Amino acid sequence: MQTHLITGAGSGIGAVLARRLLDRGDQVVAVARDLGRAREIVAELPGVSTLVADLANPGRISWALSKQNLPERIDSVLHVAGVVDLGTVADLPPALWEQQLAVNLVAPAELTRLLLPVLRVSRGQVVFVNSGAGLHAHAGWSAYAASKHGLKALADALRAEEAEHGVRVTSIFPGRTATPMQERVHQQEGSDYVPERFISADAVATTILTALDLPRDAQITDLTVRPGV
Repeated sequence: MQTHLITGAGSGIGAVLARRLLDRGDQVVAVARDLGRAREIVAELPGVSTLVADLANPGRISWALSKQNLPERIDSVLHVAGVVDLGTVADLPPALWEQQLAVNLVAPAELTRLLLPVLRVSRGQVVFVNSGAGLHAHAGWSAYAASKHGLKALADALRAEEAEHGVRVTSIFPGRTATPMQERVHQQEGSDYVPERFISADAVATTILTALDLPRDAQITDLTVRPGV
């Protein structure tokens, strides 16, 4: 039985992944933005435990965790949470840049930093659920894509730094996935949302589990997932 700390367990890919980990007998610790959200996640995912930390305020994560009991062992940290607000460079205000960079990039860096001592002991794994936008930026996606390009850089640097400690680092790059976030993106784009056109959250969860379950003599560093033909 392993222990996994996961962000974004309240919906979409994170919720499916957390449920599958619990179903196979692993322990799951979900990071929630506040106590109310923590209670909702516990109700939705029986067996999960929670930590409260607001990813939108990375500078407060260390303080928040210091007031709570962290697991003695963590085998993986799974960064699934993310936010997106579309807009052109000409139109996006600083607040939307700052929010997306905070949640999508700075918070994963800070949470990883704080948990690295435990991960080194377990020779654990860090998984960053990135995006196709982390490889290619399109018009209207500047802030989100910048945060995800930065997340790839974070993962690449972390992998090189932590190899000597036996910590594996994986980036997953899903294409458009049928999640509440995707529905919100379609609202911003002004287009109809048809979930059947996109990758299922379960399929992305399967790729993450594949990376986690790979024998220790190998690691998946980067994995791109695209819709089937």
